[in-house]
Amino acid sequence: MERERGTEVVQQYDAWTVRMWWPEGPVTGGPQRITIEAADDAAPGEVSRGISTTVLRRADLVSAKAEARAVAPKTEGDDAPLALLGPAVRSLLASEGVSPSYLVVLASIYTAMADSGATAFVPELSKYVGRSLETVRGHLKQARRDGYLTTVAGKAGGELTDEARAIFDALDLEALGVGSAKR
Repeated sequence: MERERGTEVVQQYDAWTVRMWWPEGPVTGGPQRITIEAADDAAPGEVSRGISTTVLRRADLVSAKAEARAVAPKTEGDDAPLALLGPAVRSLLASEGVSPSYLVVLASIYTAMADSGATAFVPELSKYVGRSLETVRGHLKQARRDGYLTTVAGKAGGELTDEARAIFDALDLEALGVGSAKR
């Protein structure tokens, strides 16, 4: 059987080995798969009654995620959304104000940064746009209200809607100082 490509973190708790696996790409949340099995050197008596809730509680997802992020291969262009579309979002805000085009480009950068696994990226985005954190958050909320950006319950990010993709595809990005940046 061919081994799946991704990142695995292994933790040892007494007689148990906990393996956590993330698919190839940025580590943006918890593992996609967790396997708990008896350690190779476990005494039969220690594992005969099975996995206890104590073992489940001891699995440290937070440190495993941090370790997975540290060892996962970095994808080329992790900072690409801001570097690529940053000039466009600033240009649109300066020329059109808070327009549908501006909101769509802002939402596009936001979703790409969230999907890349970036943490605390809205402050970085607000500095780049040249507006306060509260203002950029308000613009993202407006993008959601106006139907350009979906919501993912309890998480940053979302997806561009079909309407937003149509607006994005209609933009002349080269005129806004951007090369080819189609999503």
